[in-house]
Amino acid sequence: MGQGFGKIAGMSAISPAPDTIDLDAVRSVAGAIHSAITTVIEGKDEVVSTAVTVLMAEGHLLVEDVPGVGKTMLAKALARAIDCKVSRVQFTPDLLPSDITGVSIFNQESREFEFRRGAVFANVVVGDEINRASPKTQSALLEAMEERQVTVDGTTYPLPRPFLVMATQNPIEMEGTYPLPEAQRDRFMARLSMGYPATTAEIAMLESHGALNPLDSLHPVTTAEDVQHTIEAIRGLHTADALLRYVVDIVNASRQHRQLRLGASPRAGLQLLRAARAHAALAGRDHVLPEDVQTMAVPVLAHRILPTSEAALARHSTTDLVRDLLGRTAVPSGR
Repeated sequence: MGQGFGKIAGMSAISPAPDTIDLDAVRSVAGAIHSAITTVIEGKDEVVSTAVTVLMAEGHLLVEDVPGVGKTMLAKALARAIDCKVSRVQFTPDLLPSDITGVSIFNQESREFEFRRGAVFANVVVGDEINRASPKTQSALLEAMEERQVTVDGTTYPLPRPFLVMATQNPIEMEGTYPLPEAQRDRFMARLSMGYPATTAEIAMLESHGALNPLDSLHPVTTAEDVQHTIEAIRGLHTADALLRYVVDIVNASRQHRQLRLGASPRAGLQLLRAARAHAALAGRDHVLPEDVQTMAVPVLAHRILPTSEAALARHSTTDLVRDLLGRTAVPSGR
């Protein structure tokens, strides 16, 4: 496999030549953001790496875990690391769709309606406890997340680029919450869990966070323009036809798996490819390898699939089922 995989004889690339991508610039922007976040989130290097990868793939991120493990802190740290417009939405049952998208208000002086932009008009939208909002309010994000635009009263308004929704939710507490529907979950490129910190990291957190809020000393390390240029560069990463087939095979396998009642959508395959490209670029490679797809498969696919009742009773998690899919799918060879 190795470095030659991206240049297999007889295989065409779907992207521009690799030499058009400045990998050093890509890694510089991503590395600066990663380093800034790790000053706030300690002992979670893999989680931070996944969050940065999703950002560089221009996806949306769902952080799902129990209270108090740093979900909102991660979202705030990522937002502060970029010099861009940031908005934070505390999702509650009485939050209205217009609070998210905006509303048209009649101006008595001009005798015309004026559009007041909602919280979604930002580069980074931090949505805290998204499952506490009503389904109607949750659905206000669907168009924004997929099409990067908002339509109000028949008028369409484009959203700024880059555009990232980073939402948190608590999967344990069910009272007063509205589970995200499949259509909403499918809009998120990846889902990750923070998990409890290691003992040494937790001690370090007590020492450093006990007196001061680490977010107060976190300053932007890059700009929205640099992030957008990085995103556009990663889109041109060389991807062999064999890798496209591999992604499709994994997605198709999820639809035929006997322990799944809902497999991955075509959007899931596209998101997996974008995430794999970003992972390859941040690793310093000018082409995608099967390992990139495999690394991003669990965060990209696990929240999109639904196990059968039998699989749930057998306590087979969606993470286990995605890994089973990878084991069942033939890996393309570069030889």
